[in-house]
Amino acid sequence: MKIFVLNCGSSSVKYKLYDMEGERVLAEGRVERVGQENATITHQSTGKEKITKTMPILEHTVAISETLHLLLHPEHGVLNSLDEIDAVGHRVVHGGESFSESTLIKEDTKDILDSLAELAPLHNPANVMGIRAAERLMPHTPQVAVFDTAFHSTMPSHAYLYAIPFNLYQKHKVRRYGFHGTSHLFVTQKAAEMIGKDIKDLRIVSCHLGNGASIAAVQGGQSVDTTMGFTPLEGLMMGTRSGDIDPGAIFYLMKTYDLSLHEIDSLLNKHSGLYGIAGVSDMRDIEKKMSEGDRLAQMAFDMYEYRIRKYIGAYIAAMGGIDALVFTAGIGENTPSLRTKLCQNLSYLGIELNEELNQKRGEPLDITTEDSKVRVFVIPTDEELVIARDTATIVGRE
Repeated sequence: MKIFVLNCGSSSVKYKLYDMEGERVLAEGRVERVGQENATITHQSTGKEKITKTMPILEHTVAISETLHLLLHPEHGVLNSLDEIDAVGHRVVHGGESFSESTLIKEDTKDILDSLAELAPLHNPANVMGIRAAERLMPHTPQVAVFDTAFHSTMPSHAYLYAIPFNLYQKHKVRRYGFHGTSHLFVTQKAAEMIGKDIKDLRIVSCHLGNGASIAAVQGGQSVDTTMGFTPLEGLMMGTRSGDIDPGAIFYLMKTYDLSLHEIDSLLNKHSGLYGIAGVSDMRDIEKKMSEGDRLAQMAFDMYEYRIRKYIGAYIAAMGGIDALVFTAGIGENTPSLRTKLCQNLSYLGIELNEELNQKRGEPLDITTEDSKVRVFVIPTDEELVIARDTATIVGRE
């Protein structure tokens, strides 16, 4: 079975083609600057030369059409016909309370996804555009939606409800949803496999640390709490997002500077976090500035580490203990200094880090010593593979 995975953003399309026999990646790539005359396509079929080209791509149907042409290309492609694609799996950020698991896309599915756009205005409309575009290009191929929020649908009500009038939840579904679900699912299952125990017997804290960042408390294989909330703004300090902030401070800033809703939204989502403190959002730049003695870069790093550690402690309390701690995503996988500081500050749990292993990257690793009471893993995430697996399962049932 061949599964084509699409992750459509407002101005980008990422894709992978899998042969599910052996879960092999046959080809992958991305289209950037969709909507512009100078859009770029980067494509590579496994075992073949990577190619990049620039061309006008004004909307998602054209972007996906170009990727399909590349998959069929006699020199750079891997398919003889689009009929070889058995299904398309789509990443959809927000499923609200309507979708607690991946689902086969039908007409009413798209209507529901359209209605959820107000919960994720930056993501869901683009996801749905990708679905509609793929349907136009491959009208007879099954389409499956896989939701970032679905993994967190197991959270109990005392974890997902906000302490606001209950009718606001009943009427408008204002609650914690959580995101990065496919990533948290993948890495916690991999950690259980590496430990050699059934995930149902484990308490795992999963740290997805990228430009967007979240932590999940995973008990018995189910998410019981997570840091992102109604939107991806809540929780940890991130690349450009503030994370947790007193709502009263927002009211104060809006009043003091006469800020509109759009302006305060932009301030908190695009001009805060690491960028707001240090002037740069990339952790590599933060570390470089720290090495040069930059005080604000050091402060940003310390704030970032502290907030992660605080949530790890909270989730250990929520689960009544911890068996494993997992780091994944761009910062989580590629910043040994952050893992070192976190583990040193969590040494009271009996964590003993193997610093030599901690310096390695690019493969799933247990970076603790044999005597460590808590296992610590660095696991490269693979959200696309989760989407491909769910898609294959759902199509196989039909």
